[in-house]
Amino acid sequence: MLGKTANGLYWMFRYLERAENTSRLVETGQRIGLTRLGQDDDEWGSVMQSASVLNGYNASHDEVTKDAAIDWMLRSKDNPASVLSTISEARQNARMVRTALTHEVWEAMNGCYMAAREALARKVSERDLPAVLGLIRQRTALVRGATHGTMLRNDIYNFVRIGTFLERADATGRILDVKYYVLLPSAMAVGSSIDNVHWETILRSVSARGGFRMAYGSQVNAHDIAQFLILDRRMPRSLNFCATKIHANLRHLATDYGTEPQSLVMSQTLVDRFLKHDIDSVFDYGLHEYIQTVLSTLGRLGGQIEKDYRFYE
Repeated sequence: MLGKTANGLYWMFRYLERAENTSRLVETGQRIGLTRLGQDDDEWGSVMQSASVLNGYNASHDEVTKDAAIDWMLRSKDNPASVLSTISEARQNARMVRTALTHEVWEAMNGCYMAAREALARKVSERDLPAVLGLIRQRTALVRGATHGTMLRNDIYNFVRIGTFLERADATGRILDVKYYVLLPSAMAVGSSIDNVHWETILRSVSARGGFRMAYGSQVNAHDIAQFLILDRRMPRSLNFCATKIHANLRHLATDYGTEPQSLVMSQTLVDRFLKHDIDSVFDYGLHEYIQTVLSTLGRLGGQIEKDYRFYE
């Protein structure tokens, strides 16, 4: 099952995951802003830079403000990466591959689109923002739940999972980069109370606070959180976990089709990168530089998958 159907499934779930992760970035910016009194708008340019939507914003806005940034990221039709735009694209891809989906998955996807369209029909007030962000996460999770509960574990499912985990790894890397590279006030703040508040905000933004406390206890520090979000194979949004799942699903596809494509080799190299490093060596190398290397590798891997499985033929 190659070509356009694979392309539609892969991008349906990439867009769905992107919508959820954009909502998580908005929440990250909102929470970090609450710890930076007097700098309410300062972090939003950095958040949009991390989401790769700052250039588009600057082309149509004179200045960066919190309200305009949130509106741009959540509902602007001029922003192809806004939550509303990506959920619309996910639904469009679902329509293209309707016969490859179960009834439950299609209904969940359609319901997600209608709920998002209603919630984002007008500018979201600060009072309503937490509820809207929660709705987006709940509705995207419902689509994933229907997928895991009803779809056959065949090549269709493998493309679904690959798209999901490529997008999720990219988002976790970007959220980490927002914190450590862009939003940290200065080197003097490393290890301070505000630094630890920011790290705990990152845990919240990827729904990892409870899991972190189970693994490491209640003390929050940069070393353990970076270990958890980059290298921990138990944490479902860690870079290592996502890379491992991508490789596993590519291996299933290789077995199904009797091939060993270049993307499988690349994914093994990516997994090896995590296995061969501990968190101290990551910090010695430079957290920002390490994350950027992983993100660029993920981008090349995504392009190679599209080539190997002839998405556009």
